[in-house]
Amino acid sequence: MSALRLWWAQLGAREQRLVGIAGLIVGIALLWWVAIAPALTTLRTTGQQHAAVDSQLQSMRVLANQARDLRANRALSYEESLRNLESSVKQTLGSGATLAVTDNRASVTLRAVNADVLALWLNQARINARVVPSEMRLTRTASAPAATGTSAVSSWDGTMVLTLPAR
Repeated sequence: MSALRLWWAQLGAREQRLVGIAGLIVGIALLWWVAIAPALTTLRTTGQQHAAVDSQLQSMRVLANQARDLRANRALSYEESLRNLESSVKQTLGSGATLAVTDNRASVTLRAVNADVLALWLNQARINARVVPSEMRLTRTASAPAATGTSAVSSWDGTMVLTLPAR
């Protein structure tokens, strides 16, 4: 420490002023990088993070409500499950699917079923008929783009086996 004071005393007034200004600039820069800039970055991103967390919370609440509803619903009999499954195939998939039932397994054959329609139907089958796929063999196909210049729409062909409740 005494060597530093000796060095400082040997400097002229102008040099002491310049060294002091340089030290002040370094101190301000260090304060900016360590304290102020991270805090400003946090303030800028807080709104986006809050919106993302709110969205996740809403999704979790929807899933929790679905789980609660599924637990509260009584188990379906084989006949009810099959009737609901047949109804959903006819209403949602229409002529793009055929249903064949053997024991407690239902086989659905798909022909050019739109991907969005298939996703909707799978959700309906899970909720209304309480069936889940046990086996799938699907092939994705793309239909030709429309004349308006829109992109091609994907569809699915193949078979899906669903497990029904025991009789």
